[in-house]
Amino acid sequence: MYLTDEGIFSTSLGVSATFVMIFLIFGSFLEKSGIGEYFMEFAQAFTGTAAGGPAKIAVVSSALFGSISGSAVANVYGTGSFTIPLMKRIGYKPHFAGAVEAVASAGGQLMPPIMGAGAFVMAALLGVPFKVIMIAAVLPSLFYYGAVLLMTHLVALRDGLKGLPPDELPSKKTVLKRLYLMSPIALLVFMLLAGYTPMYGAIAGIVLSWSMSLFDPKHRMGPKKVIEAIHDGARSIPIICLACASAGLVVGSVALSGVGFKFVSAVLSIAHGIPLLALLLIAIVSLILGMGLPTTSAYILAAALGVPALVKIGFNPLASHLFVFYYAIVSNITPPVALAAYAASSIAGSDPNKTGFTACRLGVLAFVVPFAFCYDLGLIFQGTPIQILFSILSGIGALAGIAFAMTGYARAPLSSWHRIAFAVAGFAAFYHRPLVTVICVMSVLVLFMTSGTKVMSSVKAG
Repeated sequence: MYLTDEGIFSTSLGVSATFVMIFLIFGSFLEKSGIGEYFMEFAQAFTGTAAGGPAKIAVVSSALFGSISGSAVANVYGTGSFTIPLMKRIGYKPHFAGAVEAVASAGGQLMPPIMGAGAFVMAALLGVPFKVIMIAAVLPSLFYYGAVLLMTHLVALRDGLKGLPPDELPSKKTVLKRLYLMSPIALLVFMLLAGYTPMYGAIAGIVLSWSMSLFDPKHRMGPKKVIEAIHDGARSIPIICLACASAGLVVGSVALSGVGFKFVSAVLSIAHGIPLLALLLIAIVSLILGMGLPTTSAYILAAALGVPALVKIGFNPLASHLFVFYYAIVSNITPPVALAAYAASSIAGSDPNKTGFTACRLGVLAFVVPFAFCYDLGLIFQGTPIQILFSILSGIGALAGIAFAMTGYARAPLSSWHRIAFAVAGFAAFYHRPLVTVICVMSVLVLFMTSGTKVMSSVKAG
């Protein structure tokens, strides 16, 4: 357990002591320099006045903030303490307000460029540059947040919920004048894509964040604030290191005892060679492991047990790792142990389980997309440009169809058969055949165009 690299001193512990540490300090510099606060202002200015504005503020700000925090629960408390009371104020039910924040916060670890500690561990386990993981995660994360944003919009239209008055929000002009505050994130993305190491990119981002603070008297970082930023960032390291070391013990036990091989054999024998059944089994295992465990630990354990089985069946190694990573993350919103939903319900004053089940409904795409990209590698930018284009088209069709079906609203309230048709077309859009994709997307479009016809004709008749 302490002499080999499959025990305490595993790859994951090494990653937590290097890449994860520097990115936590980078996140702390973004907070102290006022850039984290700017993310919230950006979300408020561009989404606050729209229908259901506070819910959209929660989604956009959590996507931006979650990308640098890498922790669903920290994200909930960081943004939810502001957004949840606002959502309740304009008329969202407490459990729905908590669910929106929980879903948006959990997805922060899926959103490039940083994605939390688990993504760095994944890069190390696969032996690929971090930019490969970052690029592969772009489309699934955009579909995830796109679905949540569309569903909150549709619920707001259905229930007649208005946005916030413009005088309560920062002006777009003021926010755009400070767009330069996004430059540390832009620099990090550029350096990662250009082939620089994550360590080099994070250090450059830290230096630029400090430079940006000098233009703002309120957030100017002198020597004291710099030391505070390093301290606050490093404070989370022992927790992550302990989680990785503990996960290393379990992974070492699995490897040295042969349990891993038995688990692979068990999955293959139960699945009877049916890939979809194997994916379902691994998804259930990943969800159970993720209940109450930190995402990184859950991912490491699920990867040690589940990925070898998926690879042996014939799935792409990168897709297999992303599959268990997604399910380790969505366990944060899956009852009976849903840490992000519990945190959000404590702020919203709602029932934790009701909040968790509502969050599952809002985040339904996070349960479906991992199955899709295991079969359709275009969703993780693997394949020809034409394949990737059809994958994007299928994702958009699925996103829209599922959102309309789940909320029961498109251009007007939907009948039962309309909802069923939207659900069938939405889920079928992920079937990786170009002809099927085109038919499903066209079906969603036709259903949308005809969704308000009956209602409008009855209104005219009345």
